[in-house]
Amino acid sequence: MSKLKIVIFVAALVIAVLAAKVFSLYQAISPNPIVSWQVSNESNERVIDHRLWGEILGDYLSENQSSGVREFDYAAVSATDRTKLENYLAYLQTIDPRDYNKLEQIAYWGNLYNALTIDLILKHYPLDSIKEIGDGITGPWNMTLINVANTPLTLNQIEHGILRGIFKDKRIHYVINCASIGCPDLPAIPLTGNNIEQQLESGAFRFINQDKGMRFNDNKLTLSNIYSWFSVDFGENELELLRHLSQYATPKRQEKLRNFNGDIDFDYSWKLNQPN
Repeated sequence: MSKLKIVIFVAALVIAVLAAKVFSLYQAISPNPIVSWQVSNESNERVIDHRLWGEILGDYLSENQSSGVREFDYAAVSATDRTKLENYLAYLQTIDPRDYNKLEQIAYWGNLYNALTIDLILKHYPLDSIKEIGDGITGPWNMTLINVANTPLTLNQIEHGILRGIFKDKRIHYVINCASIGCPDLPAIPLTGNNIEQQLESGAFRFINQDKGMRFNDNKLTLSNIYSWFSVDFGENELELLRHLSQYATPKRQEKLRNFNGDIDFDYSWKLNQPN
């Protein structure tokens, strides 16, 4: 085989691998339900214990008084509390969430996603961004991180195949956090089945009224990239998206939305959500 043919073959192979990864990422972020998790026991009133997760949040999550953004102090997490987090994740793996009602399930999967993400960062810390983990294209989101009911799962499967795919509630975006400043803030307390409706509502209100969620500059509106990446969740067109934003915006921001007729830009910070 000539050198030119070898170069062409290698280039074609690289392109094929990259295309496969891009397609895999596209498939992963589509809200396609994993049907095996579409089971619940609505008569079950038992609750799942998230106290260990609550203790970790209470010790290491705080609000930056300048930016109003919640930050997690990864550098300060003690060896004892790393073990506590591992014990919490081990406990969640003893549970089959399908034995519980749907509200309890949403809380279970949301807390699992958030705790797994914190655990992932701690295992690779120090770093500046979660995107430094993984293959550089699909990041860590397609890495198998946990087994639930003897089923290996990735963060993408939890978020897009279960939380988005099954429960189909746009507000879920506001209570899961990818360890990034640009992401909706990590909930300050664990999600629970009893309080999930209020937590989804308060999460939406919080993010939409933060500059990282929505901000105006003259006649330009800048929104978080989650409204672009996951546009299918927020309506069929720009008007439906603006209605959603207005539903949770403060009166001052509602007025700006009503009068808005300019361009929309999208922005996102992948910087790690840690104190400076």
